[in-house]
Amino acid sequence: MTVARRSFTVSAIALVGALAFAPQGAIAQDKVTLRLSTPASETDQRSIAMAEVFGPAVADFANYEPHYNSSLIAQGSELEAIATGDLDMSITSAQELATFFPMFSIFTAGYVHQDADHQVAVFNDPLMEPFKQKVEDELGVKLLAVMYLGERHVNLRMPRSERDVQTPEDLSGVNLRMPGTDAWQFLGRALGANPTPMAFTEVYTALQTGSVDGQDNPLPTVVDAKFYEVTEQIALTRHLVDLNYIAISKEIWDGLDETQQAQLQQAATDAASAGREAQLAKEAELVSFLEEQGLELYEPDLEAFREHVQAQYLESDFAADWPEGVLEQINALAE
Repeated sequence: MTVARRSFTVSAIALVGALAFAPQGAIAQDKVTLRLSTPASETDQRSIAMAEVFGPAVADFANYEPHYNSSLIAQGSELEAIATGDLDMSITSAQELATFFPMFSIFTAGYVHQDADHQVAVFNDPLMEPFKQKVEDELGVKLLAVMYLGERHVNLRMPRSERDVQTPEDLSGVNLRMPGTDAWQFLGRALGANPTPMAFTEVYTALQTGSVDGQDNPLPTVVDAKFYEVTEQIALTRHLVDLNYIAISKEIWDGLDETQQAQLQQAATDAASAGREAQLAKEAELVSFLEEQGLELYEPDLEAFREHVQAQYLESDFAADWPEGVLEQINALAE
């Protein structure tokens, strides 16, 4: 081997060795892995929106890895897992956040959010900044966007001629199945009904036999659980406009450059928008379906319900942790 060729070979070997021990990103930046854990199935509108919109939108710098049906992290443990570095992303609820920060209970109360657009307006308003900052500072979680889950309504087994629900007074004496927690039972009473705790699996039979007079759920649940087979009417009370937040590890977020952060934020916003539109379209379709099944759907006096329910909350211990004046700011965004 000539001296020149041997010199070239040694140089090449040295270059390969240098590359092997070069800091990550010196030659080509590795993609960040974004593991998301959710209790939802892969066919849930939130899961679909994240897989079809969010994942592809960040694919040039991130590998999005969704894990469904709580297969990675147990339901209710996702925020803690992000805080300890064992998870990168989740789709979390205001109820979950309220277990860490009671101030978030305001977003679990009846008639705080009035519709899907109002949810977005609230999330993007400066009034949310102290909420978001507290989650970042104390839990290491950044909230990226709000996802619309649907509106809960009062679904009754009695015909409208027997019980025409227009105001909270019209629910007096109605045994309304509600989830068994204190917060849900309080909401049932605030609506004017007699809330009855019961496992979800027992509701169909209870409606069929008259053990309860009604139940509250979004329209997709009414259809999926076939409650329309054993009920007569749905008062579109919209007493709870349910939501989730797309959440990411603040440490992961801080490790991205400004361009990547902007790209990821836009991806989350677009995914939430896509899921919102899909859910709204589904709800609109189900109104026609339920009417075809013989149910009567109608809108009661929403303002009467809103004033009554909010007054009940403000006089309760539930409002003790709400920042002063925030409810008024939220209400003003809907005007």
